[in-house]
Amino acid sequence: MPVTDADRKTLAHQLGRVPRGAVDIATRCTCGRPLVVVTAPRLDDGTPFPTTFYLTHPAIVKGISTLEARGVMHEMNEELHANSELAAAYQRAHESYLAARAELGEVEEIEGISAGGMPTRVKCLHALAGHALAAGEGVNPFGDRALEMLRAEGLWDPDVCSCEDEGEDA
Repeated sequence: MPVTDADRKTLAHQLGRVPRGAVDIATRCTCGRPLVVVTAPRLDDGTPFPTTFYLTHPAIVKGISTLEARGVMHEMNEELHANSELAAAYQRAHESYLAARAELGEVEEIEGISAGGMPTRVKCLHALAGHALAAGEGVNPFGDRALEMLRAEGLWDPDVCSCEDEGEDA
C-alpha cells in the first residue's frame, strides 16, 4: 500500500516528527490509518536503516512498551535458548525479514542484520511486532506472541480502532 500524502501527515502526527524513508504502509488500522510503515534500508541522507517494518501507531507502541517494561523479553530469551524448535522458527523469521528488506535494496553496512535481536535474542518487541503485523501470523513467533499478549491484556486489539483514543482526528 503506497504511502499517500495523508499517510505522511498521519505518520508525522503518530511519530511526532516527519517520517524518514517511508516507502509503503505494511499494515493499517481498521480505520485505514498506518500501523506499520515500510522504511527504505538506506535513508535519503545515506544512513543505513535496518528497521524495515517500523511500528508507528501510538496505541500499539504504548502497549508494546508496557510489555517491554515488564521484562517480557527476558522470559522470551530464556524460552528461545531452551527450545530448539522455537529457535528454528525465529531463524526463519530473521530470514524472512532479510528477504523482505532485500526487495527494497541491498545495503552492505546492514547485510545479515535484521531487527529486534533476531535470530539469537529477543531485544525489541516493537520491531518484532511490526514484522509480525507486516508479514502475517505464523512468520515471527515472538512478534505473534507479543500481539497475542496485547490483545489478551486489553492493551491493543487489531480489530478495534484506537485512533481517537490517541488524539488523532477521526
